[in-house]
Amino acid sequence: MDFLKYQPALLILAILAPDFSNAQVIKKEGNPIVTDKFTADPAAMVYKDSVYLYAGHDEAPDSKNYYEMKEWLVYSSADMRSWKAHPSPLNVKAFQWAKGDAWASQVIALKGRFYWYVAVEHQNGGKAIGIAVADHPLGPFKDAIGKALVSNEMTTSTKITWDDIDPSVFIDDDGQAYLFWGNTACYYAKLKENMLEFDGEINTIQGLPKFTEAPWIHKRKDWYYLSYAVEFPEKIAYSMSKNINGPWVYKGILNEIAGNSNTNHQSIIQFKGKDYFIYHNGAINPNGGSYRRSVCIDRLYYNKDGSMKKIIMTTEGIK
Repeated sequence: MDFLKYQPALLILAILAPDFSNAQVIKKEGNPIVTDKFTADPAAMVYKDSVYLYAGHDEAPDSKNYYEMKEWLVYSSADMRSWKAHPSPLNVKAFQWAKGDAWASQVIALKGRFYWYVAVEHQNGGKAIGIAVADHPLGPFKDAIGKALVSNEMTTSTKITWDDIDPSVFIDDDGQAYLFWGNTACYYAKLKENMLEFDGEINTIQGLPKFTEAPWIHKRKDWYYLSYAVEFPEKIAYSMSKNINGPWVYKGILNEIAGNSNTNHQSIIQFKGKDYFIYHNGAINPNGGSYRRSVCIDRLYYNKDGSMKKIIMTTEGIK
């Protein structure tokens, strides 16, 4: 092959390809898994031979008790014990129609593209859900549609202005994608094949006792699982169904109050044959951990009937 002939094309590819060389290796076992930054609202994605963990970044100073979140962070691991910290792939400034608050989010892969559903504050008021897209799980991500997918006036099951938060996206075995989200009311809708539009109406799920926020959808064998935060301070409860559209049967508390944090936000994955429960607590900040949180990971186990065993939160984490 005439190598010189292809040099211009190779140079262009090198310029366009994202630079992943500056990832910081975190040789860290135990919980929390990240201790140099405060991380919250974890959402993990298994892609090829690695786990990509996306999280919000709590930046409020120790003297302030409020949520200050301007960007999202990403970490990757091939063994769930040692993690690489990558540069932030997305900032709330990427959404010109938003004015702040990089709240809970989730990334999902489809046909070589990566779709990131995020909760932000809309310039017109109220929380909203946007979508960013990239060709690599580490980004760079950009606003996919230039507007909110969900804004406050589109959902009316509750009167609050912050009900459109905590998006969780799920692709079923038949290829149909769904988006779940909400606070005090749990909403869901089908997504079109392009992952950027709804395919039909927004539905409100009934029969989720004490639902607060943080819905997460996963499937194992023939069961669908909808886990979510209940009450305040929050615990994680869950319901099960044989159909993504319900009805959902309440199964009880999965995770108790996560120490020193009023919020409790989870993601559930299977990786290399083992199941994991990923959450945050306030373990490394005794002063106002609710606003300076930390991501933790513990094992998840199932009973023979498909129900989930209660999570045992540990400081040892994944061994």
